[in-house]
Amino acid sequence: MSKKIAVLVTDHFEDSEYTEPVKVFKEKGYEVTTIEMEEGKRVKGKQGHSEIMIDKSISDVSPEDFDALFIPGGFSPDILRADERFVHFSKAFMDAKKPVLAICHGPQLLITAETLEGRDVTGYKSIQVDLKNAGGNFHDKEVVVCQNQLVTSRQPDDIPAFIRESLRILG
Repeated sequence: MSKKIAVLVTDHFEDSEYTEPVKVFKEKGYEVTTIEMEEGKRVKGKQGHSEIMIDKSISDVSPEDFDALFIPGGFSPDILRADERFVHFSKAFMDAKKPVLAICHGPQLLITAETLEGRDVTGYKSIQVDLKNAGGNFHDKEVVVCQNQLVTSRQPDDIPAFIRESLRILG
C-alpha cells in the first residue's frame, strides 16, 4: 500500500513549491491528496502557471487517513491558518510525529498550531522572526530536518534539497 500525503493548499500557493515536489512524490508512488475548504474547487498559483483541482474538503478528512503532511508556500498557508480546522489538522501531524514537509511560508501553519517550540526550522526570510518568536531554532539553510520528522526549506531555489530530504524522511 502506498503512503498517503495530505497537501494543505489554497489560492496563491507558490507554483513551483507545489508542482515540483508533488511530481516527484507521485513518480515515487505516493498518493497525494489536495485539501482545501471546498472539494472540487480549482485553486490557482500566485505565478499564474498552475491550477489545482482540490480532492477533498477539510471537513471530510482526518489526519489519521494520511501518513504525511505537505504544506507548499506562497500566500496559501497564511490564508489557511485563519481557519482553525487547518491549524488543528497540522498540529495533529506534529503531535503524532508523522512527517511534516513545509517550504517557504508553509511553516506559518505550524506557527499558528504552536508546534515549533524547541524545533530546528527554516522558512522564507519574511517569517524568520515569526519562527523564532514561535520558539523555533532558526537556521538559514536550504533544508533543515528536525527529529527525523519535520522538513523545512526557505524558497523555490531550495526545492531540490527539500525534495531529497522529504523523500528520505518518507522512506
